[in-house]
Amino acid sequence: MKIALLGTRGIPANYGGFETFAEELAPRLVDRGHSVTVYCRNRHTAPKYKGVDLAYLPTIRHKYFDTLAHTGISTLHLLFHRHDAVLYCNAANAIFTWMPRVLGMPVALNVDGLERKRKKWNALARTWYLASEWMSTKLPSHIVTDAEKIQEYYLDRYKAGSTFIAYGAETGKLPQKDIVEGLGLRPDQYFLYVSRLEPENNALLVREAFEKVATPLQLALIGDAPYAHGYIAQVKDTRDPRIVIPGAIYGVGYKQLQSHCYAYIHATEVGGTHPALIEAMGRGALVLYLDTVENAEVAGGVGIPFHHNTLVDVLKETLRMPQHERDALGAAARARVEQRYGWEKVTSDYEHLFEKLLSKP
Repeated sequence: MKIALLGTRGIPANYGGFETFAEELAPRLVDRGHSVTVYCRNRHTAPKYKGVDLAYLPTIRHKYFDTLAHTGISTLHLLFHRHDAVLYCNAANAIFTWMPRVLGMPVALNVDGLERKRKKWNALARTWYLASEWMSTKLPSHIVTDAEKIQEYYLDRYKAGSTFIAYGAETGKLPQKDIVEGLGLRPDQYFLYVSRLEPENNALLVREAFEKVATPLQLALIGDAPYAHGYIAQVKDTRDPRIVIPGAIYGVGYKQLQSHCYAYIHATEVGGTHPALIEAMGRGALVLYLDTVENAEVAGGVGIPFHHNTLVDVLKETLRMPQHERDALGAAARARVEQRYGWEKVTSDYEHLFEKLLSKP
């Protein structure tokens, strides 16, 4: 099949979950004999990446227009470059999905989570996301949800069925520790937090809770965000020498951080399946997670839940936990990812979905 992927910033991944998703899925589809094009906003040094064709198109660098502008331009390009199947990411892009359908290209849309609940959006943006949820049920050929709770939401609210395809993750720890140590962190002696530094991801909550805990362990807050400068300044406003805030880290460095942390803290409260949570579980990390229905679905009983007002107590509880109990929870987390969230299974699920859409008259 000839497959196009739109709605992300592109690959190699250097931003968030959808970009990592594209980087993991597209090359695997190529390895299975398909031709894949990923539409990109950020230019790579070559026209191909791991066998994937990269289409670079302009955008409007603005908090409210970046995604829509680039996806709209990418869609116009797509209309003149026919593909057998098209995958859009992000419900906000639903408005464009009817265009390739008119030309006979089947379109799947991964709607992600309930983006309208993010605090960074103003009333107009939240209204747009709500309208996009409705359009997601009408304009593409099919909806993909990456969390069962989001699948239930679309069915209950819009009476719209969807295909559940989980996010994926690698498993196993990396033995290398050089990047971890280069950040001034002591392997296995730091709590790790990874996310975009935006209010609903609660980096400030994590930092302030950690500051109330007496421990020689460190806290690594990893992440950045293009339009959250004020909030990031709040997060960085600490004099605690135990806290390390180096910005966003990708690739091998990111994998090392998850492989050698004492425990991983997942504090996001909006969205569906969060990649960083699954990836930390895949590395066998002990996971502490904010107790939302989506996070609990992913953790599946192999992590430790907390609420906004209980994180300090949970951190102290974790520090008292015997090594064998931490190891057992980490091993269970890794086993859950191997069973449910492997990238090869995710690739097969998308491959089967595209084949099904192509077979429809």
